[in-house]
Amino acid sequence: MSESTTQANGITLCHEEFGAATAPPLVLIMGLAAPMTWWDDDFCEQLAARGFRVVRFDNRDAGRSQRMSGRADVVRAYLLRAAPYSVADMADDTAGLLDALGIERAHVVGASMGGMIAQTLAIRHPRRVRSLTSIMSTTGSRLIGHPSPRAAASMLAPQPRSRAEYVELLVKTFRLIGSPGYPFDEQRMRARAERTFDRGVNPGGAARQLAAILSTRDRTAALRRLTLPSLVVHGARDPLVHVSGGRATARALRADLDVVPGMGHDLPQEIWPRVLDGIERVAARA
Repeated sequence: MSESTTQANGITLCHEEFGAATAPPLVLIMGLAAPMTWWDDDFCEQLAARGFRVVRFDNRDAGRSQRMSGRADVVRAYLLRAAPYSVADMADDTAGLLDALGIERAHVVGASMGGMIAQTLAIRHPRRVRSLTSIMSTTGSRLIGHPSPRAAASMLAPQPRSRAEYVELLVKTFRLIGSPGYPFDEQRMRARAERTFDRGVNPGGAARQLAAILSTRDRTAALRRLTLPSLVVHGARDPLVHVSGGRATARALRADLDVVPGMGHDLPQEIWPRVLDGIERVAARA
């Protein structure tokens, strides 16, 4: 297990693998401003122990992957659907990574923005996706999946520059958007924040990713045309992407739907067995 960089879709992506190279590939796609390490090492190792070749990677503009250019205007992105790049571009990054790793088809799991990327990958490159698991995400429709006012405001907060400020902001944010039905592990969150900052944070990249989300179009009709095994996992108490987004995604995909009581916009360790079982179950159907 060691990080590598490779060219994919014309940019440089940082990635890492767990498990046997000969096992069925499973790609993990993370969310807004989040590096691949937000898929915890233990989570990845448990997936590998279930018989997968697990690939996680930093999206463009996150972690150690390539930093992009262009000024993001979130108002312009929402009103005019104009952004430096799109969720579709990020889906094509994922397809390019599969090419670079010699993977023809993979099980794909995405969380939050990563769920949007995973859905778009299946739409644009349906032959590359064996099964799809979309976690705490939505269809792109502006009628559902709305954040609470406080959660929305937290996404627009100025990005801190110092390590200490970044750690405090991440702890504050996840106290707000995390899972109220489970104990908040502040020590674990502080360790995650420190590791994230040390790998490299990119405030401009976070704004460009947010603009990509805000400029996206409704995927519902395209999702209805997919025929792959799929699972939607969503927190019943998610304040950032309301559970209506998950329900709509499941309807469009005709997917299994697992609404988890007490879960917010994160993955507490207590629910890992439930999520891992679901991923394994939908992959087996492929």
